[in-house]
Amino acid sequence: MEISQPLTEWLQKHTGIEAITSGKLLASFLIIVGFAAIRWIVLAVAFRRWVDIKIRYRWKKTSLYFTVIIATILVARIWLEGVGSLVTYFGILSAGLAIALKELVANFVGWIFIIWRHPFEVGDRVQIGDMAGDVIDLRIFQFTLLEIGNWVDADQSTGRIVHVNNGRIFSDNPANYSKGFQHIWNEIPVLVTFESNWRKAKKLLMDIANKHGEEMSQAAADRLLKAARRFMIFYTTLTPTVYTSVQDCGVLLTIRHLCDPRKRRGTTQNIWEDILQAFSTEDDIDFAYPTQRFYDNTVEGKPGARADNISTSKTDIWPAFFTRAHSPGRNLRQKDRMSWPSHQYDALNPRISLVLYQRC
Repeated sequence: MEISQPLTEWLQKHTGIEAITSGKLLASFLIIVGFAAIRWIVLAVAFRRWVDIKIRYRWKKTSLYFTVIIATILVARIWLEGVGSLVTYFGILSAGLAIALKELVANFVGWIFIIWRHPFEVGDRVQIGDMAGDVIDLRIFQFTLLEIGNWVDADQSTGRIVHVNNGRIFSDNPANYSKGFQHIWNEIPVLVTFESNWRKAKKLLMDIANKHGEEMSQAAADRLLKAARRFMIFYTTLTPTVYTSVQDCGVLLTIRHLCDPRKRRGTTQNIWEDILQAFSTEDDIDFAYPTQRFYDNTVEGKPGARADNISTSKTDIWPAFFTRAHSPGRNLRQKDRMSWPSHQYDALNPRISLVLYQRC
């Protein structure tokens, strides 16, 4: 107190501030400078000991929060001696903030929730609402993402930095790519023609999927055991597989495999290059793609399903025709012609073969 007395008198003389107020200002200044110096020393020691960027970031954030909170409490005690206890101060402050700064309060509470529950941490890849990216910073009112996706395919970075309010964690459902299982399932659809040897194609795809996914499956199994201790995550199969389904223009073979969230595009590229190389050497496997095809039912198709092998009398066809056209003797319209079964149309017009349009 004796050391600060001359400084207090100097402030009072040159600024005209009362001695009590000058003393409070000086004490507040010394507290702030002192805690800033302590934080600087702590960070200097920590940075010499650790080189890892994540550890350094945590030291910076933890020391900042600690010094700000302690310094604020000490400064508040200096200035609120006449008001009463610290509890009264925080009660008045909370009520005012809740009314006037609703969004800021929500963001602050969201920050506390993130620190407490850890739905994500710095370095995690997350999606919240329509925004996705890697968390690169976490502050009291906002967290920062290095954006992925948007106009860029396969979850790669756009290069943009997006600031998201912490309060959105309560209104939107955050999805974390990095927590728990730490892998995602990726699917690659491969469409081959109906005429292709789809069984051989499926075997080739299975070999390619195992080539790229066997090591990843083993790593995923180890991480799954750790994740199961905290989350109810269980899979019966982690190895790659190929599913078969039929589309309107071919046989769809879908590769399903595990991959690292940050390497999805590179993994997909490697698999596709192997698929193109494998299919190029097979003369009985073709990709299906959009095209136009003319189909003559009297020549093509299975022999038992051709129009000239189906005995259908005109007497069986005409009632359906009259019902369709709504008037006897009316010419067959184009839309009726395209929707009728092929054997009925050929029975009515034996000299004209049916022409179909296919998308693939």
